[in-house]
Amino acid sequence: MNTLIQQLCWEEKDGNSLYIKREDLLPFSMGGNKVRIAEALFQDMQEKDCDSMIIYGSVHSNLCRVLSAMCYHRSMECTMICSHEEGENSEETNNEKLIQWTGTPIVHCTKNEIAQTVDSVMEQIRKRGKRPYYIYGSRLGTGNEGTLAGAYADAYKEITAFERQAGWEFDYVFCPSGTGATQAGLICGHLLAGDHKKVMGVMISSRETERAYRVIADSVRAYFEKQQQPLSENFAQEICLLDQYRQEGYGKYDKRITDCLKEVYLKNGIPMDPVYTAKAFWGMKEYIREKKIENSRILFLHTGGTPLFYDFMAEQKEQEGTEKA
Repeated sequence: MNTLIQQLCWEEKDGNSLYIKREDLLPFSMGGNKVRIAEALFQDMQEKDCDSMIIYGSVHSNLCRVLSAMCYHRSMECTMICSHEEGENSEETNNEKLIQWTGTPIVHCTKNEIAQTVDSVMEQIRKRGKRPYYIYGSRLGTGNEGTLAGAYADAYKEITAFERQAGWEFDYVFCPSGTGATQAGLICGHLLAGDHKKVMGVMISSRETERAYRVIADSVRAYFEKQQQPLSENFAQEICLLDQYRQEGYGKYDKRITDCLKEVYLKNGIPMDPVYTAKAFWGMKEYIREKKIENSRILFLHTGGTPLFYDFMAEQKEQEGTEKA
């Protein structure tokens, strides 16, 4: 699944060269980083001899979109647990519509009801004689960190292959960081390669920063244990999380982020979404400006989310109609 790495139009006068890895072009269910993660989860599920998948996410979830489509494609039973935050926009998203197309049952709950809901869904599935697989492991969402990180530990090899061909190395790799699985995998790849770049995660969720660090550290540790590879005691020094650009948390964004989304599309023809990729891209630009980073080669990992780009387009159309009225 080798995806394109291309240089972007970058008009800042800082001597930086900006590149993007187009994970949004992965060829399944409109692509995105979750295609790689879904493949890793299915392999783990098969190894554990399970026959019914329980997925979890919000109405914006790219992972649930991909996993529900993959389950349908493979004629496998799938159930989604969908959590909601207080004050969340209740409008249906394109990802949610695509999940519904597959016929996947959706069980709704609040953020503080997730563990109980996992228990309830697991029990119902077992009563039907099935062997359920919860993508995050235990009822508390732990136990599968190494599997999730493995997808991007492998993908990191594509970055180093590009560098060998180019004859130089990136100084920074930026990515959106929500659950932390993609960033953890990139850090694993970086540690295994022994290179010198910095892997920077731009937080897009409302998760507490300390917990986010802990989740990524646990994921890196779990991956190395699974691979039976030695891990340096000070590996956590490689975890760089930027929590100052998340705009009050998951699904929240403002004009600065939507302007960034439009700018990337107009200058490079690349769609992003305000929930994940445009928020992280804007955060990356702000960090580069604030830290006065110059003359560096920078890679941004486009983690996909194309259906959410069209959610944004519909939102813009509705706002324009309201303004005209």
